Amino acid sequence: MHISEGVLSAPVLAVGWAVAAGGIAWGLRKLEPEKIPHVALIAAALFLAALVRIPVGPTSLHLTLLGLAGVLLGWSVVPALFIALMLQALLFQFGGLVSLGANTSIMAVAALSGGTVFRLAGARLPITVRAFVAGFAAVVVGTILLGVALWLSNADFRGALPLIAVTQLPLALIEGVVTALVVGFVARSMPRLLAS
Repeated sequence: MHISEGVLSAPVLAVGWAVAAGGIAWGLRKLEPEKIPHVALIAAALFLAALVRIPVGPTSLHLTLLGLAGVLLGWSVVPALFIALMLQALLFQFGGLVSLGANTSIMAVAALSGGTVFRLAGARLPITVRAFVAGFAAVVVGTILLGVALWLSNADFRGALPLIAVTQLPLALIEGVVTALVVGFVARSMPRLLAS
């Protein structure tokens, strides 16, 4: 879900930066000092997950861990994503600095959606089922937002949107499974991390 430089229109970039700035400010405000190492660890995981990329047609797939990050971090996921995406742009040219706001916004809203789905399900469902749905939902929301950003920016991208959606479906299933496994482990070994 890294959008490269020169792809998005100026209005979409501006909205992306505005949403990202607000989310970063709110996320930092909600961040408790004792949780900074926890947030840094998740930011590192987000950074590393994108390094393993599988090319699929005009796009590529990689784990995002957005649902997992949303479940574990809540609003702190926004500054964590910003740092991870900025380092990816600077070190590996994934995305870009101009599109950093849009990339952060898309991925942060996706992660927060996954976390919200996890919390709204409450105790009605087993924790691993809630976590699977959170991981799956985060990829779906991120894909929809990516499609909207591309659609609003350039009519030429509209033809590629169905292909992007189809290639993201297997990723959504994999993300759901990974999120379920990790959250299940965390619930058994460190349940306090899920209390936020």
